[in-house]
Amino acid sequence: MTDQIPIISGLSDLVSEFDAFIIDLWGVVHDGVTLYPGVLNCLKKINETGKPYAMLTNAPRRADAVRVSMDHMGVPKNLCPIIMSSGEATRLGLEKMREEWFSGVSKTYVHMGPARDDGLFDNLDLKLVDTVADAGLIVNTGPWGDEETVEDYEILLCEGANAEVKMVCANPDLEVIRGGRRIICAGALAKRYEELGGDVLYYGKPYQPIYNSCLYKMGDPALGRVLAIGDSLRTDIAGARNLQITSLLVIGGIHGEEFGIGAGDISTAAGKRISAVCEAEGVFPDMAIHHLRW
Repeated sequence: MTDQIPIISGLSDLVSEFDAFIIDLWGVVHDGVTLYPGVLNCLKKINETGKPYAMLTNAPRRADAVRVSMDHMGVPKNLCPIIMSSGEATRLGLEKMREEWFSGVSKTYVHMGPARDDGLFDNLDLKLVDTVADAGLIVNTGPWGDEETVEDYEILLCEGANAEVKMVCANPDLEVIRGGRRIICAGALAKRYEELGGDVLYYGKPYQPIYNSCLYKMGDPALGRVLAIGDSLRTDIAGARNLQITSLLVIGGIHGEEFGIGAGDISTAAGKRISAVCEAEGVFPDMAIHHLRW
C-alpha cells in the first residue's frame, strides 16, 4: 500500500523509461461511441517513437471486429498495429479446448450475448442449441441488450447452474460506460453464475494467458520495461500487477465518479484520494493520469 498515487500530466513525462506499451481501449481510448479528446495525437506520438504497443481489450469480439470499430471511430490501422481482445482469446480457447477444464464437455453451446458477437463462432466445431438443458457450454459475451441487468438473467443462470453446465466468459469486465451510461458486461453475469454454484472459465484481463499472447506479438519485451495503461483496477491494474508490469491508471474511466477528482488536479490531495479508493479495492497502480494524452 502507498498513501499517495503520483499523477502525471502526460505520457511524454515517462515514455523514455519504457520499451513497450499495453493500452486498454474502453475507458482509455474511447467510451464505446467516440474517442476521448487528445487520444489520437497521443497514439501518433507513441507511434513516432518506433516502440511497440498493443491494444489489449476485454471486448468479447474478435480482433478484426475490434479493428473495424476503431476505424469507424477515426483511428487508422497504422495507429493500432496490434490488437488482442478477450474475444480473440476466447475463440482460440474454444477452437483448441486445451484446458483440462473442457474435459468431458460436449461440443454444444448456447450463446448468451448480442448478435454482434456471433463472429466468435464462425467455422468452429461447435453446435448451437436452443436451451441450456441441451448445452455443453454457455458462452457468455454479455447481455443481449444494454438496458438489461443481472437480475434479468436470474432464471437462465439458475437453470444452467442447476444443470451443472459450464460457462465460458469472454469478457471479465463487470461494467463499462458507453456514451456516458453504465452497462453491465459478461463478467457481471459470470460473477452471479459463480455465486449460484456455476463453473466459469474466464478469458481476458486480468488473467495471464492473454498478456502472454500480447507480449509475444510485441516481440517479448522485458517486463520491467513495459507500461500497462488502463482504467479498471480489477482488470487492467490487477493484471499488470500480476505480471509485475508497471501500471498507469486513467482516472477519468470506470472509477471516475469514485475518485471525484477535478479535471487537471495533480495535487497531493488528489493522489491520496486515489490511494484511498485503491485501498478499498486492494489494488494499487504505480501512477495515474487524468486521460490518455501526450
